[in-house]
Amino acid sequence: MSMEKLITISAKIPEIVFKEMLIRIPEGERSRFIRDAIIEKLQHTPKPDKILELEKRISQLEKSFEEIKMYLGELEILTHEHGRVNPYSFCIDDVDRKIIEYLLHYKGATTPELAQHIGTNRWLVLNRLRKIQKTSKKQLGKPIIEYCAGERAGKRKAWWIIQEITEE
Repeated sequence: MSMEKLITISAKIPEIVFKEMLIRIPEGERSRFIRDAIIEKLQHTPKPDKILELEKRISQLEKSFEEIKMYLGELEILTHEHGRVNPYSFCIDDVDRKIIEYLLHYKGATTPELAQHIGTNRWLVLNRLRKIQKTSKKQLGKPIIEYCAGERAGKRKAWWIIQEITEE
């Protein structure tokens, strides 16, 4: 036993636990038993500052991996096998699935076209397109959709699905 100063505490425990302790632990040993149980439980409980430190380190690692994927994607070293990337994996609900479905079928579309097809406003569609683009770039190193402000295939200011990544 160490020479640390001991502090008295009180705790409410269920009666059945108390009766079990009376049966199993001899009188005079109960305080030490409870103290040891608390110390043992604390040893298995991580310290909050350690958790915060680990979260920061994991976040830094994730950022580093994102940068590496981005650079590899730019250098086209990170290869995307045909049929391997499911564009629907970046969808969170039916709105996203309808957007991807339309883009896969027509290869590209303007935001108002997509909004009309889905039956919602164009701002929601625009936000979803940006989210799909950001998520896919984060996971693959390259986005699966891109925005082209100029004219392409008869459409101006349209979103296009990148077929090299999403072809099946």
